This record gives sequence, C-alpha cells and structure tokens, in this order.
Amino acid sequence: MRILQVVNDMHRAGLETMLMNYYRNIDRTTIQFDFLTHRPYKSDYDDEILSLGGRMYYAPRLYPQNYIQYFRWMDKFFEEHLEYQIMHSHIDSMSYLPLLAAKRANVPVRIAHSHNTSIDRDLKYPLKQLFRTRITKVANEYCACGEEAGKFLFGNRDFKVIPNAIETERFIYKEEVRKRVRKELRFTDEFVVGHVGRLSYQKNHEFLLEIFAQLYTIYSGARLLLVGIGEKEQELRNKVQKLGLEDVVIFLGNRNDVNELYQAMDVFVMPSFFEGIPVTGIEAQFSGLTCVFSDRVPQEVDFSGNCEFLSLKTDAKSWAQRIWQEYGSNKRSEKSRSVQGSNYNIQNAHGILEDYYKTLGSQI
Repeated sequence: MRILQVVNDMHRAGLETMLMNYYRNIDRTTIQFDFLTHRPYKSDYDDEILSLGGRMYYAPRLYPQNYIQYFRWMDKFFEEHLEYQIMHSHIDSMSYLPLLAAKRANVPVRIAHSHNTSIDRDLKYPLKQLFRTRITKVANEYCACGEEAGKFLFGNRDFKVIPNAIETERFIYKEEVRKRVRKELRFTDEFVVGHVGRLSYQKNHEFLLEIFAQLYTIYSGARLLLVGIGEKEQELRNKVQKLGLEDVVIFLGNRNDVNELYQAMDVFVMPSFFEGIPVTGIEAQFSGLTCVFSDRVPQEVDFSGNCEFLSLKTDAKSWAQRIWQEYGSNKRSEKSRSVQGSNYNIQNAHGILEDYYKTLGSQI
C-alpha cells in the first residue's frame, strides 16, 4: 500500500519531522510513503525518503496565479499514477486544492489533516478562510494532531487524532551531552532560554525578544538561543540590534542536532499566536525541559505536567519575572524518562497510524 503524503516541502520543521518519525518506524514492507511537495527544489529529508523506498514528486506552487497550471499538472499526475488509492494532505486549509484534484481523479480515500488552530494572515488569508469552509466537500476522512486543531478545521465532524510523536531516545536528557554542547556554545553558568521554530509570524518572536530583553535586565547572565530559519529573520536581527542584545541572542539557523541543543537549554519558551500541537514542545518535554507557552497553545501539549501557560495579554516584564522566579534556579535532571509511556513516543504511536491506514485500505 502506497500512501501519497501531501506537504509544502520536506525541510527540517515540525510537521515534516513528525512525518519522518512515522515513516522510519512503520512497517515499510506493508505501507510505503511517497511525498508530493509544492516547491520546485529538494528539501532536507528528500534523500532519506528515497533511501527508505519512497518517491518524491514536485508540484507547482500553490500561488493563485498558478491554479490553472496546478490542476493541469495534478490531472496528469493522477492519470499516470493510478496506484494511489489513499491521499493524506497536511497543508491545513490549503489541502482543499490537492484534495479537490484527487476527488476529480476519483481517488477513493482523501484525508485532510489539521495541524493548526488558526490561519496565517498572509496574502492568501481570504482564500485560506474560503478553503477552510469547503474542505469537508473534498475530503472524506479527517485527522488532526489534537482536539482543538480538529475542531478548528472540521467543526463538529468526527476526526482521528494522530499524535505528533517523536523518536524519544534521541531527546532523553544526558548530563554529559549538556556539558559538551554548552562548552561548544561557550556557555558556563549562563541561564539559557531556548526556542525552536520557524522564524514566522505564527511563532511571535517579536514578543519573545521583548520577554528576553526584560529577563536580561533581571539577570545579565541570561542568553537566548533561537533555532530555525524563516521569512522574518532579518527583521528579528534588526530588532535584536535595536535592543542592544547582539552578544546574548544567538541565531543558530536550521540544525540537524536540535535534540542535543535542547540539552543546553534551561527553559523552553514559546509565546505563539496559534499552534496545533507543537512538535518542538513535545521534544522539549522529553528532554526534561520546563516549557512556558502562551495561552494560545492548546493545553493538550502538556503530557509531562512540566508546562505553564501564560496569557499574551500579560506584558513582557511579567513573563520575564515569572520565568526567572519560577525557573531561574531549576536544575536539569533525567526526569524526562518518566514520560516514556506517552503516545507522543513514536514506539507507542506508530501503530495508531498503521492500523488506520490498514483499516482504510480494507474498505476500498
């Protein structure tokens, strides 16, 4: 059984990493993943996908001016690839377009998967809102990373929750790794605030920088690690310079050793405007980190009891004071092993997706 996974690209980000966690751990003798992306270039995970027996396809970008070309390309694609009986689309409301193409091609199982609880307010925002209202007209199966994300995209319809599971052993806290990574980053006894995520509107980095600026006035040994890339990077660098924090805010870019970078942190902070179930929040908890999220992040993410949710209506100074008072003296430990039984552990979760696909396949 070959499942066509539909994404924007397969760069090293939350959704994409989650898909790879499942792909590496499913029984690939019975289920194979192939990936249809919407970028005209190779991404971080493409070579690994090919090595695992998967296929890569590169569709035209989902710009409104491309829609006629897009549907011509998709029509031809499905004419040439009759083997795909199940399509699983992960691009939230924009899934309407590939799922519409699949419906026109009579693909019998068309899964829409919700990974968020809101929509980016970019130039395509009005179209995304329209597609959100129509997605149930083209999909006939519904999945979500959590309850809030499912209700956001599908309303009162039933949906299947597929946990944003990770390969936990890579993230379990190890004191020797912490010492090595902090030495590489030239940290000694600094208090390190960490954030992993795309440098985009959704993640609310501007407010994160304001929080950190207030924290730095409380304790000059504070440091901020930002892991990720994105369209707002230069704007954020400019703000760091304006705040005079160039020496204490570290932009690390896209990294393939994020699991080790968590070990160097003392607290994980994510003041997002919206999230589904952030994969990085799952990773941070398995790393034994205390996580401070905004109240816009679904509380379903807290499976460890080691999370706090603060209101975005609260000012940056109050966030900073809370972080320092509650977590400034925290000592990292190997408490992360206590959450190994969670469904966010891929060893527990991969069977959920396998069984789901097998059930759908048996009904075709």
